[in-house]
Amino acid sequence: MSGLRQNRPSDALFSWRSKLAIIVAGILLVSWGGPAASAFWSSINSGTGAAAADSVAQGARPATGINGANVTVTWTASTTAAGRSVTGYSIARYSSASGGTMVPATGGCAGTVAGLSCVEAGVPAGTWYYTVTPTLSLWQGNESQRSLGATPVTDTTPPLAPVLTAPAYVNQANVSSVPVSGTAEANSSVTLTVTGSGAQPVTQTLVTNGVGVWTAAPLNLSAFSDGTISYSGRATDTAGNTGTAGLATSTKDVAVPTVTGVQLNNGTGKTLGVVEQGDSVTLTFSEALSATTICSAWTSNTATQTQSGNGSSQVLVNISAGDVLTVTQAGCPNLRVGSVALRGDYTATALTFAGNNAGGSILTWNPGARTLTITLGAGGPGALTVPAAPAPLPGYAPASGMTDIAGNPLATTQVNSLAASRF
Repeated sequence: MSGLRQNRPSDALFSWRSKLAIIVAGILLVSWGGPAASAFWSSINSGTGAAAADSVAQGARPATGINGANVTVTWTASTTAAGRSVTGYSIARYSSASGGTMVPATGGCAGTVAGLSCVEAGVPAGTWYYTVTPTLSLWQGNESQRSLGATPVTDTTPPLAPVLTAPAYVNQANVSSVPVSGTAEANSSVTLTVTGSGAQPVTQTLVTNGVGVWTAAPLNLSAFSDGTISYSGRATDTAGNTGTAGLATSTKDVAVPTVTGVQLNNGTGKTLGVVEQGDSVTLTFSEALSATTICSAWTSNTATQTQSGNGSSQVLVNISAGDVLTVTQAGCPNLRVGSVALRGDYTATALTFAGNNAGGSILTWNPGARTLTITLGAGGPGALTVPAAPAPLPGYAPASGMTDIAGNPLATTQVNSLAASRF
């Protein structure tokens, strides 16, 4: 025969037995290698007794996010050196950037995580550094580098509602710079929201000081319509907890009050055209005035208020020789009425109408009717009689300092009646 060598059946049998032995060894390695094994036999080459090794790559360095006491851990996928996908990841954390004791993650990050993110809830206080270790069956790759430090927020108690202090009324004097202040948890931030009709809400964010006091920058509420202005404040503490809202309201009224009527009234059974006891003056306004700005002893803006009597509460009504009526000496530490030009020749000399108790002069404010009435007590009478023609048109000049309930001032310019009247 020639020099060519013919393979014997026994050679082929040996080759397959060798490959089978290698495969069995790989299976045993997979079964017995345990978590510390870093490589496995993944393929059989065509050459006799040859095999290629594959390995699990190191885990990717994770990123973390904090929501209260919960930490979200995310990472990119790992593969083997041959490009095979791993089957899961184990997550751990450390209390330092290097060294220290590994703490297996809990909650949604416990055990083997199949995805690429997980949330560990209720993480203890401290700063934690997370790692990811990829796994494939019983093999695992090397632990990843540690994440940046994550400090969960263990304070989950929201702050109390802030206390808001706002003026009862927004008026002409303060509408462009309304002061609002209050208190909240120390070193928290307060979001103040102001709402009303006619304009978009106004907001400010403020920071309380070490004792919890905050003050808003003066608010320009000119764009809002007259009516109710609502204030809402929510505090957010340094841990990110936001509490319930504290509330306050103001009434916006920037309309200026005006004098709408000046009426001289002849008393019942009295002589028409003569000024005498029982005659009265009725002054009418466009809106209710603040009673205390007429007489500082009057404290109610809803009930009818009066001054009369004797001694310190005696009301003196004076009519000058020029027929101008004024009021003095009522029992008011501060009295503001003004003067009434009678526009009729009732007297050539100064007259005083006072009297005591039932016979005294009376000053009456009726907020419902919006009228201030001056009733003449004992005194006089005037020596002159005012005829019906020419028709007297009395006038009224308010005293300085009289305001409506919102604090808008009543102008001191004299207003003359359009309707004739006389005592």
